[in-house]
Amino acid sequence: MPYERRNYKRQKIGHYICVKDNNTQELLGNISDISPRGFRLESQKALTINNDYTLRLEQTSMVSDKPFIVFDARVMWGQRDPAIPNEYSEGFQITGISQYEEEIFQCLMEKNGVLENSS
Repeated sequence: MPYERRNYKRQKIGHYICVKDNNTQELLGNISDISPRGFRLESQKALTINNDYTLRLEQTSMVSDKPFIVFDARVMWGQRDPAIPNEYSEGFQITGISQYEEEIFQCLMEKNGVLENSS
């Protein structure tokens, strides 16, 4: 079993939160679970591990007057979904975010996340 480096518990997301590459506006996928310093993305294509992205989340109006947030993140791991052909899961670590946008990200996590069962 691989060593678990995550310091925060993941929270499942109750609905889709779309993630775009801020530079190209390409839809990369949807967040499936989230933690204070990262998230897992479900996507239709494999992303390169250790690749850095400037990402954009647009569904922030429920927790902020700002319509989107932009931050930097790195792909830490990736794998093909064993149950769904042509779908991938990638783990992202947030590497750069403003304090204000981090507060919005945290509110988004608190409002939409459901703590995973630890059993």
